[in-house]
Amino acid sequence: MEQGTLCPVARAQDIVGDRWTVLVLRELFLGTRRFEEIQAHTQATPQMLATRLKKLEADGMVERRPYNDKPLRHEYHLTDMGQAFYPVFLALRAWGEAWCKTEEEEVAIHYTHIPCGEDPGLGPTCQVCGAEMRREDLTARLSGSFVAERHARLSAFKRG
Repeated sequence: MEQGTLCPVARAQDIVGDRWTVLVLRELFLGTRRFEEIQAHTQATPQMLATRLKKLEADGMVERRPYNDKPLRHEYHLTDMGQAFYPVFLALRAWGEAWCKTEEEEVAIHYTHIPCGEDPGLGPTCQVCGAEMRREDLTARLSGSFVAERHARLSAFKRG
């Protein structure tokens, strides 16, 4: 972590300030836990992904948990610190939906706000009931085109 400054933005940037790290966090928020699946969906090289996961673990955002003994294999899970990044993820999603795609493209990740049962919009508060959008209060459904994109990446990864 950047200790040469008191600026919280600079310190946060030191932890999550590159594309690959944010994509790894996206996968963890979507429930992807295993190295190979994270690699397929992010299209990171094995070295790049291993470096990002080790850094996220060292910074306290991610923890490894064994799921197989022989050979030893791990899954990756968000810590409380990693979970706390969710509002930033939602903000990046909202900005990307508003500014980084054409009007013809559909929303990639649809949420339902569990307390009111409605589409909460792009946040940070539910457009229907006004409550803060918290991860535990949302269910996600990927658009058909985003599911197809992810399936194609995973299939290509398994073939390659």
